[in-house]
Amino acid sequence: MKEQKNPRKQIIIFYAVAIALIALMNLVVFPAMTQPKTTSVDYATFLKMVDNGQVSKVSIDRTTLKITFMAKGSVPVVNPSASSASSKDSAVSLPSALQTKKDPNAENIYVTGVMPDEKLTERLLAKGNIEFTAEIPQQTSPLLSVFIELVLPIGLMLLAGWLLLRMMQKKMGGSGAMSFGKSNAKIYVEAQTGKTFSDVAGEDEAKEALVEIVDFLHNPQKYTDIGATLPKGALLVGPPGTGKTLLAQAVAGEAHVPFFSISGSEFVEMFVGMGAAKVRDLFKQAQEKAPCIVFIDEIDTIGKSRDNSLSTNDEREQTLNQLLTEMDGFDGRKGVVILAATNRPDSLDKALLRPGRFDRRIPVELPDLKGREAILKVHAKDIKIGPDVDYNAVARATAGASGAELANIINEAALRAVKCGRKSVIQADMEESVETVIAGYQRKGAVIPPKEKEIIAYHETGHALVAAMQKGTAPVTKITIIPRTSGALGYTMQVDEDEKSLMSKTDCLGKITTLCGGRAAEELIFEDSTSGASNDIEKATKIARAMITRFGMSEDFGMVAMETVQNQYLGGDTSLTCSPTTAAKIDLEVQQIIKEQHEKALDILKQNTGKLHEISHYLLDKETITGDEFMTILNHKPALEEHTADSALPDADSEKSESSGKDAQQNGESNQ
Repeated sequence: MKEQKNPRKQIIIFYAVAIALIALMNLVVFPAMTQPKTTSVDYATFLKMVDNGQVSKVSIDRTTLKITFMAKGSVPVVNPSASSASSKDSAVSLPSALQTKKDPNAENIYVTGVMPDEKLTERLLAKGNIEFTAEIPQQTSPLLSVFIELVLPIGLMLLAGWLLLRMMQKKMGGSGAMSFGKSNAKIYVEAQTGKTFSDVAGEDEAKEALVEIVDFLHNPQKYTDIGATLPKGALLVGPPGTGKTLLAQAVAGEAHVPFFSISGSEFVEMFVGMGAAKVRDLFKQAQEKAPCIVFIDEIDTIGKSRDNSLSTNDEREQTLNQLLTEMDGFDGRKGVVILAATNRPDSLDKALLRPGRFDRRIPVELPDLKGREAILKVHAKDIKIGPDVDYNAVARATAGASGAELANIINEAALRAVKCGRKSVIQADMEESVETVIAGYQRKGAVIPPKEKEIIAYHETGHALVAAMQKGTAPVTKITIIPRTSGALGYTMQVDEDEKSLMSKTDCLGKITTLCGGRAAEELIFEDSTSGASNDIEKATKIARAMITRFGMSEDFGMVAMETVQNQYLGGDTSLTCSPTTAAKIDLEVQQIIKEQHEKALDILKQNTGKLHEISHYLLDKETITGDEFMTILNHKPALEEHTADSALPDADSEKSESSGKDAQQNGESNQ
């Protein structure tokens, strides 16, 4: 790779040239611009103007042999014949030209040479109204003159440039143009972080993969004796909030070695070549402090693949090339380990992932049931927890939550306990914090018309009733019609009793049927539909499409993948990889699946209309009911008297209200 020019030298040359130009202007141009305009005359003219009474002030400088005087009126012509004879001479004709332009009453400044005239003083005194003085010659030190005329202006310019540079550094994040090549990596030592593997829960597989690195840093001799070398790099991949940075800090804490931490975005700067210089500086520091750990967070910022890009001299590409070179250049036996984290592993350059650079790829996935329970306990160590708190119940209700979200749930529960005036966190605080993280805070001040509130109650009861009447679905744990800040006007929560890693075709169809239960209840009771089912429709369509294009659960298409997942750790967006004709067939089959499950949900509700009315009215009265209350009413024998069709159905002429919010049905796998 071609060696980049040192930007620091270019900046220094620029400042040196600027200072030289300003010093030259200070010595030559500025004095010429600031001196008053003078007119040169001969000595005879000066004497004539003194005799005519035109001169008011006279200054005699014996050092420069010049007489400077102020006079008003026109310049007299001493020798007319000489003046006319030499009118073509610009030096002689100048006073004549000035004579025509000068204001007779205005005083002008003139200068002439000093002549050996002993009677000049008597002539000036004889006039009586002329102020005259002689400049006293002063012996100035050459060093002082150099300091005043050259050193002082340059020093002031350097000071101004330094202040300007400091301002630029602050605007550019603190590094600035004069700190090229400085990585600015934060150095942590074990005493400062205090992070160990005991602070990391729910990631047992990732910790096991990193234990070997820690052991190498502790006991390198037993590996070198057999000829093994330490993996140069380990790439931590996983969704946001799963603890990738915490794992890297724990490795450094366990190994008791220095820990360099820098974000990938810090390598990308305004100046070309600065990113590569930072990489060189970072690895230089790391080798000086070996054994140590270098952690690069969000490495996809500088490590994006170059396959689909044009051949350019891009700053990020130069930084990536320098990183590849540095990882090849250092000796793995010295104990320098490169850890990097990303949630976009598919976008990384293939050269970065090959063995010899990042030898290991360690997945840091979302925690399972056991891991979530362990994470909750870790974050609750410093919180006063009541004896009734069930961590297992909270873990089952937060399927698909990351470690950061679980930490937020513990904190929200503690805040709620303080707000309610309690000294410790109870189970109710934990349950409310789960709902707060999932659906947002309660909108207690929201005003919902009674008609719309009734529609919402039947909608949510429809979800719960359809779910309860199917086999293999998650039990209903809570139904509420209290609006939330997420936009949900109500939701039905389902929590699986056991952790599920697979979804069968029956499970997928059951979830779609449950999602259709809300709209089916609206159509059955009110003979109308509202916008409250928009979120249900979106989820049902997504599941049905995945069954066909990704899960191979379609009889027509079979085990053919027609959709690829992009950025699986960041939302999991998909893109079709099939012809337009096949895409049209997929759309028809998706419609058919949802239509069949919607009819199934409608049949379930028709067979249990009495229970639908009974539970909905109970929900309207209580606003929130638990899963146990729901099942008690559902299994009550004999059931309460069913409302007649006339009393249950609304007036046909009454105005149909639409729900403006989204239904937020939640279940155990909704976040997976």
